[in-house]
Amino acid sequence: MAEQVLNQFRSDKKLREDCVAIYEAMGMDLNTAFRMFMERTRMEKGLPFPAVLPETKMARAEAQEVIDDIGEEAAELPETMDILGD
Repeated sequence: MAEQVLNQFRSDKKLREDCVAIYEAMGMDLNTAFRMFMERTRMEKGLPFPAVLPETKMARAEAQEVIDDIGEEAAELPETMDILGD
């Protein structure tokens, strides 16, 4: 048998209770579920599920502020610009 180590961490009580109930319904305890997670992590060489950032969404007020800022910057520009240097 491989050398055993103790893994400890803190979690939200309700989250733990919910997970324990789910794993018990599947016929396993929390420790077994975490060992399975760790084994799968080793097999995948990373998280055993997709881990991506959610799409960035902007609130209407924030979008309006950006539009207003761009409008103010545009108002400071000359009406026409001589980009060819004529």
